[in-house]
Amino acid sequence: MTLAESILAGHSSREHVSPGEFLNVKVDMVLANDITGPIAIREFNKIGVNRVFDPIKVVMVPDHFTPNKDIASAEQAKTVRDFCRAQGCHYFEVGKVGIEHVLLHEEGLVLPGDVIIGADSHTCTYGALGAFATGMGSTDIASAMATGEIWMKVPHTIRFNYTGKPDQWVTGKDYILYAIGDIGVDGALYSAMEFGGEAVDSLTLEGRFTMANMAIEAGAKAGLFYCDEKTTKYVESRARKEYKIHKPDQNAKYARIIDYNVSQLEPQVAYPHLPSNTRPVSGASGVKIDQSVIGSCTNGRIEDLRLAARVLEGKKVKDDVRCIILPGSQAVYLDAIEEGLIEIFIRSGCAVSTPTCGPCLGGHMGILAAGEKAIATTNRNFVGRMGSPRSEVYLSNPAVAAASAVAGCIVSPDSL
Repeated sequence: MTLAESILAGHSSREHVSPGEFLNVKVDMVLANDITGPIAIREFNKIGVNRVFDPIKVVMVPDHFTPNKDIASAEQAKTVRDFCRAQGCHYFEVGKVGIEHVLLHEEGLVLPGDVIIGADSHTCTYGALGAFATGMGSTDIASAMATGEIWMKVPHTIRFNYTGKPDQWVTGKDYILYAIGDIGVDGALYSAMEFGGEAVDSLTLEGRFTMANMAIEAGAKAGLFYCDEKTTKYVESRARKEYKIHKPDQNAKYARIIDYNVSQLEPQVAYPHLPSNTRPVSGASGVKIDQSVIGSCTNGRIEDLRLAARVLEGKKVKDDVRCIILPGSQAVYLDAIEEGLIEIFIRSGCAVSTPTCGPCLGGHMGILAAGEKAIATTNRNFVGRMGSPRSEVYLSNPAVAAASAVAGCIVSPDSL
């Protein structure tokens, strides 16, 4: 079996599963946020049960419109807060919160071998730990909160092998953008993307989280990495429970195997209005920008902020550009303070926010007006994603986003 199949078999009391089979899968964690949580709670209340199946395995993180931007978002957060207090579920309030897909693994709530479902499409982030994690609708989440199980079709698996040694400015973000540009936004539709190869083995956990996070942008059900020594070192001090490591069999059957050599790979830029509309940064240079956003559940971890600070140190953001920095969690924020990164950002002319999804989904803290262009380390650049439907969003890694903020147009960090 592939890695995805092995995990799903273990959570459905089966010795073996095959793509296309339907299973009742036991879940280890159920997740919702301040947008999707109230809908799930409303549907849960219709089921006729009084308690969630296990409060230890239910977590809600108000991160999209928080700190509350208006009365409506305050009411959304209150609905989630009241439910979690009544049920005893995990709940992270402002001041203790982080972007959900940065916070949960940081808190040791998701672990290798787990099955995690979340009412947010980027739940696939946790596949970086060797877990099967996927996004679902709020009604599915309500059912799982009541029963602890979910109905699921076993996906086919596509294997992605990355070899070679990357350039200093090439990151996991570039690996996944290149793959999405190659196969398209539906190239892995309802498939599991299994990542491996020497270039992936050398990636940090932060780089793997970024890649797993964007598996959904290729239409994938999940994106998974094998749990290695880096993974176990990361989770051993965080784990709140025992976990089981799964691995793909040597004779696993893949729907497709795709090989990439990253030795000649440039930093990638995804042009509007699809993550698959990618080109190397050398072919994107010169696009004038109004805003640079560095953060999100894709690139809001400490490694990402270090990379941005490395580019920004001793430089100034262009006068007519707004550069917004969004640490992914309170812990990331504190690390950035202690390492002096926040001072670098502020002296460079950046605005630093408390952890929040903010402008990524057009929420707040950096909405675009008609005609404006932004480069962002976020995961989507659909029409109107960050504000006006007449704005444009370009996706990149943190180094390119930081360099572009200084130059006032999209450039490679080497140009500085």
